[in-house]
Amino acid sequence: MTVPFNSIPSGLVAPIMTFEVNSGGAVETETRIVLVGHAAADGTIDADTPVYAASQEAVDVLCGSRSMLRDMYRVARAAAPAERIDIVAVAAAGVAGTWTVTFAAPPAAGGSGVISIAGREVSLTIPAGSTASDAATDLAAAVNGFYDDITRATLPVTAAAVAGVVTLTAVHAGAVAGDVDVWVDTTRADNTYVSIATVAAGTAGTGAPNTSAAIAAIGDDEATTVISAFGDTTNLARYRAMMSDTGGRWSWLRQVYGHVWTVQTDSVADLVTAGEAMTDDRHVTVLGRIEAAGDATPPWVWVAAYAAIQVVWLHDGVSGNVSRNMSGLPLPFVKPPRSRARWPGYENRNTLLKSRTSTWRVEAGAVVVDKAVTLSKVNSLGQVDRTFRDVQSLYQTMAALKYFRGRAAIEHGNKALASTNPGGNPAISTPNDILATFVHAYTDLVRRGVLEDVDGFVARAKAVRNAGSETRVDILAPLDRVNPLDVVAANAVLYAQF
Repeated sequence: MTVPFNSIPSGLVAPIMTFEVNSGGAVETETRIVLVGHAAADGTIDADTPVYAASQEAVDVLCGSRSMLRDMYRVARAAAPAERIDIVAVAAAGVAGTWTVTFAAPPAAGGSGVISIAGREVSLTIPAGSTASDAATDLAAAVNGFYDDITRATLPVTAAAVAGVVTLTAVHAGAVAGDVDVWVDTTRADNTYVSIATVAAGTAGTGAPNTSAAIAAIGDDEATTVISAFGDTTNLARYRAMMSDTGGRWSWLRQVYGHVWTVQTDSVADLVTAGEAMTDDRHVTVLGRIEAAGDATPPWVWVAAYAAIQVVWLHDGVSGNVSRNMSGLPLPFVKPPRSRARWPGYENRNTLLKSRTSTWRVEAGAVVVDKAVTLSKVNSLGQVDRTFRDVQSLYQTMAALKYFRGRAAIEHGNKALASTNPGGNPAISTPNDILATFVHAYTDLVRRGVLEDVDGFVARAKAVRNAGSETRVDILAPLDRVNPLDVVAANAVLYAQF
């Protein structure tokens, strides 16, 4: 057996004691969250250009302090404090939603007012002797100047007051951006607004942006998790193309992988219908938000919180977290719908999941993850196939393939290929050598809690030279993934006496 060198040549005659230094190889995979949403007009970010989000302050400047993207970053950062986050701004399209708050004359003694906008409470004191016009002017100023020092939240609307009427206008055009809850808090006995302020919907937000240029700009950059506020049918088709196994990020030619998370809002029945009608795709997850009326939290906050809280584990292919059940993880800054009728029960969550729609539930007043699934339901023959149903399966696959590629590159990069290597020449790799690398890597992935059953892999895996190409080795690598523990069923049998 010879000793391999990359730099020190053979044929040296003059005396020398010399070393070359090479890496022994330590594979580490990169992960990244990419947020796709709207920036406001006062933001400095260029549209359709991925930018690293260094901090909340930086994002406020880049995207505008009231923008959808700064809100998504605020929530995602709270859920995933150590993840790298990039942002991509897409231009809004359509009509901006509006709402009106019409004031009657306040009580002569004044009072206090509380109104909730996008789940954020705006509280004011109504001075004695105020008129309806005064109350409207004060509310408009409070809305425009709103900032929560604790949560760092702003409001996704601007306000203008005229003759006792406040008009709220969504910062962004579009149906999603127009899905903002405006509610006078009727649960507070001291809320003077209950008797003097009337909220009405004005112009409905309509339209959806075109995410094509943003997707193209991401290109082959690391984008393990893409979180988009736009779950309309047209943009879903764009995400499928982005992640496609034939020409997209999951294709054999690109191998950069990733997964898209988005959100749709509708009744349970309509979400089930829409889910059944969706094109089968294992690279997209759709969160089901149950109707809009009475849901204080906007859809972009829902999806940012829902995805980011889970990818903290899903990005971890080292400690087994990627395989875990994620039920019960709390969604930061997401409030449950005010009506319990919109909290999906088990039967509805079970049906939604079977219909490709990811679910949530309410525990002790907090919104938590129930289960996340992909849009995969059937195989190429149209038969129900649950292989890629769990969102964990795609992240496990990403972790495994990246690790296999890294180990193979370290051990067999820049090598020659021969069927056998009786002299143990380090410049030569054989199919058996490559298979051994895969077995060792598989064993590592079992220890990491990503895959299981090394013996099964060894029994089924193959590495052979391709019959049509003398420079190619073909490998069969059957992967048995670890499964999340979702259901525990116990038969409790009661006896009067054993």
